[in-house]
Amino acid sequence: QLQLVESGGGLVQPGGSLRLSCAASRSTVRYYDIGWFRQAPGEEREGVSCLNNRGVGTDYANSVKGRFTITRDNAKNTVYLQMNNLKPEDTAVYYCAARVGRNEPTCSAGSAEGHYNYWGQGTQVTVSS
Repeated sequence: QLQLVESGGGLVQPGGSLRLSCAASRSTVRYYDIGWFRQAPGEEREGVSCLNNRGVGTDYANSVKGRFTITRDNAKNTVYLQMNNLKPEDTAVYYCAARVGRNEPTCSAGSAEGHYNYWGQGTQVTVSS
């Protein structure tokens, strides 16, 4: 059964960058659609980005378009979320999630979390001066 472990979170100043990693084990990540979600205190969890199992279809929430980039390294069995120009409103716990790949040409960052079967434990991102 697929296992996911996030890392790379931390404290960063506004305008700074972080790269989150989602390392997969016990299965091959390229068989799965991957989503990144985040949950701020007192807020519902929201979809941030996704990458389809083909590795070429991506989508982003409007709030992060142009600032975040999702990529995959098949050799490392890892999916990354590069976050640039971070803002205080990006502060949240970030989770990666996976579902069996649908072989569709794209994915939707707005897909409900219920569509994903496997979840990591989350990594905290805090953007503050």
